[in-house]
Amino acid sequence: MASTWRLIDTGTRRAAENFALNRAILEARKRNIVSSTLRFLQFEPAALLGYHQSVEQELDVNFCRTHGIEIQRRVTGGGAIYMDESILGWELYLDKSELGTTDMAAVSRRICEVAARAVSAFGVKATYRPLTDIEVDGRKIAGTGGAFDDNALLYQGTLLLDFDIERMLRCLRLPAEMLSPKAISGARARIVNLRELLGIVPPLEKIKHRMAAEFAAGLGVVFEPGELYPQEVRLFREALKELDSADWVNMVQKPRSDLPVVEGAHQYSSGVLRAAIAYDRPGARIKQVSFSGDFFVNPPRTVADLEAALKDCAVDNVAPAIARFFHGRRIEMPALTPADFAVAIDHALRGA
Repeated sequence: MASTWRLIDTGTRRAAENFALNRAILEARKRNIVSSTLRFLQFEPAALLGYHQSVEQELDVNFCRTHGIEIQRRVTGGGAIYMDESILGWELYLDKSELGTTDMAAVSRRICEVAARAVSAFGVKATYRPLTDIEVDGRKIAGTGGAFDDNALLYQGTLLLDFDIERMLRCLRLPAEMLSPKAISGARARIVNLRELLGIVPPLEKIKHRMAAEFAAGLGVVFEPGELYPQEVRLFREALKELDSADWVNMVQKPRSDLPVVEGAHQYSSGVLRAAIAYDRPGARIKQVSFSGDFFVNPPRTVADLEAALKDCAVDNVAPAIARFFHGRRIEMPALTPADFAVAIDHALRGA
C-alpha cells in the first residue's frame, strides 16, 4: 500500500516567512511530528543572499530599495538569487530512508526526472540535465537543490512561469558588461519560461495539480491536502523572530574591496573576447565570470557551461580548468581557442 504524504500550499509570502517555514517544516519532519510533505510556495519580490554572503558585496542595494525588493539571507549556502511571483517554488520534506539512497546525485536525478515529466505534460519536452537542472531544448526552465539535516531531507525546486531575467541581474552587483543589452539578451537565450514556450501561463492550480500527480506517481505515494500543524506554527514563529531582522540579514559583513568587479578584453585572431569577473581577492578565486564579444560558438550553451565550470576556481588553476572543460567536447568556435578564454581572464585580473 502506498504511503500517504501531506500536500500543502503556503501561497505567496515574504522571503523571511518562507525561510522560517523551511526551518519549521524541516524540524517537524526531523522530529517525526509530520509526515513527508510536498509544499508549493511563491515569493514577494526578494533578493536572496546565500548564508555566507555579504549584502554589500553581492547586491545592488539601491536598485533593490528603489524597486521595493526585499533583501533576505537564506538558511542555506550558495549564491545570490532573485525570486518573485513569476516563479513557482516546490519543496519536498522527506525522511532520508524514503528514497532508498543518501547519494545526493541519485536523489537529484530521481526527483528532477519526475519534475521534468510534470513540465512535459504541458506539451513541451523537458529533460533532466545533471546535476540539478531541468531544461527545454537546452534552455533552463527549472533549478533544484537539496540538503540532508540528520535524518531528514529538504529538496527544493523552482519552475519559471514568466520570469524577467533582466530584473534579476540588476538586483546583483555585477560588472557593467554583464548588464549590457547584448549580455542580457545572451542570458535570456539560456533560460526559458512557460509563457515563452506556450504563449500563456497555464492556470497555477493546474500546474500544481500536474506536479503533485507526477510526484505521487514517480515516488509511489498518495498526497493528501493538509495544513500546518500547531507545532509547526510555533516553530515558524520562533524562526521568524530570528530571520525577520536586520541582524540576520547583515550577519555577514565583508568589505566590497575584498570582492572587486573587474573587466578585461583580449584581441584574438578574428575579434574581441571580453571577460567580466567578480574576484575573491582574499581567496584568490574567480567567484563569477562572464564572457562576451565577437565570436561564434556551437552548441550555444557552451559559454554558459564554461562560466559555471569556472565559478570559485582558483586563479592558479584557471588555464588547466579551461583545458579540462574543452577536452573531449565537440565544439565549433572558428578562430577562437580555449587558451583565448584564459588570456581574457588574465587581462581582467590585472585590474584586480
